[in-house]
Amino acid sequence: MTIPNYITILRLLLVPFVIWSMATGQMMLALIGFVVAGVSDGVDGYIARRYNMRSELGTYLDPIADKLLLVSVFLVLAYLGAIPAWLVVLVVSRDAMIVSGVMLSTVMGNPVEMRPLFVSKANTAAQIILVAVILAHLAFKANWDYVTWPLIVTVAILTVASAMAYLVTWLRHMADDDEKTG
Repeated sequence: MTIPNYITILRLLLVPFVIWSMATGQMMLALIGFVVAGVSDGVDGYIARRYNMRSELGTYLDPIADKLLLVSVFLVLAYLGAIPAWLVVLVVSRDAMIVSGVMLSTVMGNPVEMRPLFVSKANTAAQIILVAVILAHLAFKANWDYVTWPLIVTVAILTVASAMAYLVTWLRHMADDDEKTG
C-alpha cells in the first residue's frame, strides 16, 4: 500500500463527515472537510507521480473517492435547494454512464483502460470549485449568485462535453475490438 493510497482512503473517510456536517447545518465544518478532501486529491496525485508511487489500486480508488465525495455532496446540496436538481441529474447520469461503460466492456472481455480525459479533469475541477463556493456561500451566509450561476453553467457544459468525449472514446474502443474479432 502506497502513501497516495492512504491519502485516498482518508478522502473516502471524509465523505461521511462532510455529509453529516451538511445534514446537521454545520456548513463551516462541511466546507473545511470538503477543502481538506479536495487538497488531498491533488496531494495524492502529486506524490504518486513525483515519487513514482502509482499503483493499480490507486488507479481505481482515486476516481471512486472523487465520485463518492462529489456525488454525495451534489445530492445533499440539491436536497438543501442550494443547487438545481437538473444539474445533479446531469452529473450523476454522466458518472453512471461511465461506470456502466467500464463494467459492460469488462463483462464483454474488452476492458477499457482507466485514463481520465482532459475534459474530465476540467469537469472535476469545476465541480470541486462549484461545491467549495456554494459551501462557502452557505457557511458565510453570503449572496454569491453572481459567481455560482456561471459556475453551474460551466459545470453543466463540461459535464456534457465530458460525457460525449467518454462515449466517443468507449465506442471507438468497442468498435476496434469488433474489428479484431469480426
